[in-house]
Order: sequence, then C-alpha cells, then structure tokens
Amino acid sequence: MKTITEFLAELCNLNIKLWVEDNRLRCSAPKNVLTPAIREELARHKQDILNLISNNNSVLDFDQQLISSIPRAENLPLSFAQQRLWFLTQLEPDSSSYNISAAVRLQGRLNLAALQQSFQEIINRHEALRTSFQTVDGQPIQIIASSLDFAISIISLDECSLWEQEQQIRHLTTQEAQKTFDLTKSPLLRVNLVQLHPKEYIILLTIHHIVSDAWSMGILVEEFVALYSAFCQGKPSPLAKLPVQYADFAVWQRQWLQGERLQTQLNYWKQKLGNIHPQLKFPRQSVNSTNETTQGAEESFTLSQELSKAIYVLSRQEGVTLFMTLLAAFEVLLYCFTGTLDIRVGSPIANRNRVEIEKLIGFFVNTLVLRIDLSGNPSFRELLARSRQVTLEAYAHQDLPFEKLVEELQPQRSLNNHPLYQAWFVLDNNPMPQLQLPDLILTPFEIETRTVRHDLLLSMWETSAGLQGYFEYKTHLFDKVSISRLIEQFQVIIQHVVAKPEIKLQEIIELLNQIDREQQQIKKNNLQATERQKLTMAKRRSVRNI
Repeated sequence: MKTITEFLAELCNLNIKLWVEDNRLRCSAPKNVLTPAIREELARHKQDILNLISNNNSVLDFDQQLISSIPRAENLPLSFAQQRLWFLTQLEPDSSSYNISAAVRLQGRLNLAALQQSFQEIINRHEALRTSFQTVDGQPIQIIASSLDFAISIISLDECSLWEQEQQIRHLTTQEAQKTFDLTKSPLLRVNLVQLHPKEYIILLTIHHIVSDAWSMGILVEEFVALYSAFCQGKPSPLAKLPVQYADFAVWQRQWLQGERLQTQLNYWKQKLGNIHPQLKFPRQSVNSTNETTQGAEESFTLSQELSKAIYVLSRQEGVTLFMTLLAAFEVLLYCFTGTLDIRVGSPIANRNRVEIEKLIGFFVNTLVLRIDLSGNPSFRELLARSRQVTLEAYAHQDLPFEKLVEELQPQRSLNNHPLYQAWFVLDNNPMPQLQLPDLILTPFEIETRTVRHDLLLSMWETSAGLQGYFEYKTHLFDKVSISRLIEQFQVIIQHVVAKPEIKLQEIIELLNQIDREQQQIKKNNLQATERQKLTMAKRRSVRNI
C-alpha cells in the first residue's frame, strides 16, 4: 500500500487538484484521469488529506516536484516571505511589530530539567530555530548553526508581595513582547520562566516572525507537550525525524515558482487588483488622531450560541463556508464605517499545502488580498456569492507570495500601513493543541503587546459557547468607545442577515443609522434628565440657604 506522500506524488504527476468545500473533499482532474484505482486510493486516504487541508483554507495543487533535502555548503537564500520581513526589519530595526509572544501559567510540580531538555530538543529538531541572517554581496542569506545551546532565563518573584508580583509580571510581559531581536544572532527565540511561588510559574515565550508563524506555534506546543511528558518519565523523544527543513523549502520555492507558473499567478492577481490601489480610509475616532503610530489595543466579544448556530445554518443553505459568511459581514461593516464600495481585506493562508512541510516550524504563512465589489446595492445573499467566488479564486492562486505581488504592483509604500489593504480578517480554525502536562495545571496568560500591524483587524474562532472574536485596532484611529460601537454594529448586521438573507445593503445602512439615532436620542434624554435633576437640587439648596 502506498504512503500518503507517495500517493500525493502520483497525483502531482497527473495534474490533480484537491480542496475542501463545505467540509467535503473536492477534486479536479483532467478528463479520464480519475481511474477506479485512484478513486479507491482517494477514499482510503480521504481522512488524512482532509486533516492536511481542512484547517488550512487550502487548495492542494500537485503540479509540483517534491521538496528534498539540499546540501548546506553553499549560501542559502531566504524564502520570499523571509526576504520581505528582513527588508522591513532593515527599515525599522528597533520595531517589535513582528514579535510573536505567548504566555502560560503553570501550577503544580514543575520538572525544570525536563522543561529545559524539551526546548533544547525542539531547537535541535528545527533548523529555523537555529537560523540567523547575514548579508553577502548585498543579499541576505540564512546562516544555520549546526548546534546551539539554549538556556531558559529564570526570574524569581517568590519573595515579592502579590501586588509587587502583579506589577512585575505586567512589566515583564510588556517588556519581553516589545524587546527587539538582532536577526544576525540566533536563536530568534526567548523563553523566560517567572517563578511566583514554589509551585506556580509563568512561561513567557517570544519568537521572531521571520522563523515562525501561527501554525508553527501550534507545532511548538504540540511537540513540547510530547517531549516534556516523555522526559519526565526518563523516556527518549517520541517524535519522528523531520524529512526536510525550512531552508530546503526556501530553495525549492525559488526554483519552483518561476517561468510560466509564476506568470500565470501574477496575471491573475494583476487582473484582480488592477493598477490603482486605494487606501481604506477610516474616519479617525481617537483623541490621539494626530499622531500616527503602531500602538494599538483590542476589544473582545462573543456571539450567542443561537446567533452562531444561525450563521452555520445560513452558510450551509447558501453553499458557502463559515469564513466566507463572516468575511461578507465584515465587508458590510467596513462599508458602513468608510463608505467605500471597493473593499480589499487581507487574510492569512497557512500555505502548508505540502506534506513535507506540515510539521515544520518556519515562516510559511502567505497573505491573500480579498477584493469584493459592493456596488449595485446587492442583497446579502448576493454578497455571499461574491465572497465565495473571490475566496475560491484566491485559494486557487495562493502560491504567489505576497512579497512578489507587492514587488510587481509597486503600490505606494508606508512604514505604518500595508501597501494593498488596511483591514485584516482571520478565522482561526486551527486551534492550539490542549496543554496537558504531568503534575501541572496550565492556563493561558494574556499579554498586552500594545503594537499592531493593521489599522483594523477582526479575528474570530469557534468555541462551545459560540463564535468568539476580537477587534484589534490602532489607537490613533479608534478609541474604546468607537470600537464598542463597531462591535455592536457587527452583531446587528449578523442578526439581520441571518434572519433575512435577501436584505439589501442600503437597508442594512438605514437600520444601523436608525439605531444610532435612537441611541443618540436616549443619551440626549438622559443628559437632559441629569441636568434637570441638578437644577432641581440647586434650587432646593437655594431655598434652604434662604
């Protein structure tokens, strides 16, 4: 029986594409290629393939050669994504915008030796975590250390009062999140262990985006759990050897994406995005609107179980995914707030559509620019159809690195704004693995990074309590009050479109305006009542004084 890797290689040679739509595995192939034997093999590997791409919003295009290990003797190029991030870091060497930070509280008996050994083994396994970047003849290259001794920094606060601990933790988490990396020195990873009591700790982890992404963080957690559990019992690493490393992918990517293949991808995106790239202008709501910065904040929300269920039902009825429905609702919200009908939203795609790189830590994520036309006063049902078409087309052309797209289109650049979009949407359907360790209770610990990359970001995910999410925003554009209003409007939009999918765009605007007028009238009435009460109290005091 073929392994899944061998089977996918065979599909590669047959020019067969696979993707997930409505939780089903879909297939596209040249005429008469899908023989009964291949169909049987697809059925046998179906679940493995679904697991590979369903959480990736991905299309598997097998018109590719397999990634193989290359010699490490020559200068190793950066991937396209790494090269753009390296370039941005040269422009802003003191910026922490591309730090990825996470923290976990540990309660119980911690095995420090196993903790240290686990991180060391992860670094041993993944070359990306032993990589630094140097310039040779004006071009950046990867420098991979053959070995690297990694040490966890331990900070003791167990003699501090609870109040002092809270202040120190707040200071440490913010400091770590904002502390920059020197890309010429590896590892581009820091782990701090803060001891609060003999049986209570907080782990602070910071890693640079040039060697990691959100999917990689999930891999790191998954491997850490497996390694720590094994090392606590005196067992060896249970993890299988990785077939390739990130540098192999970087070389393969540059060899594969060229010629006709590159031009086909470029032609699609040039036609889709055009030559004019208007900025999405947000009306400034913040008192700090004169100082353009990357400082930001976030505001969380939860959609009720009933409303969340209604969104799932609507998505199934209209033949779209949850991502497409939420994207359409977000586009409506952006139109309500900016008055712009031609809206472009950036969205990440994991770019893990190859079996060889599924378990690698590295910077693979790509950015898709989803452009939806809201002109013609469409119904929400029509917007769902447009969202579906735009999204599926983007998935089918996801192989073009965002960096190559920017290079080709040459939009106006700004250090504080992305060149092709200002709003960002992500549906996180790749949840972090469960944190279960021997003799320990683990709970996530929130970190305030205070630095954001996008003017406005909407992130959502599924939970048993309903859909949850948060808006992240730049504080020179928005304040807490305006974001709270944005959240209310987003919920109102969803409530009305699930109840009446044929509702027109302008009807939604009128509804929101009516709600705004009613709220303003309530505020005015409350203010007038307060003023009358103050006047009455003043008159009573005057009478008493007489």
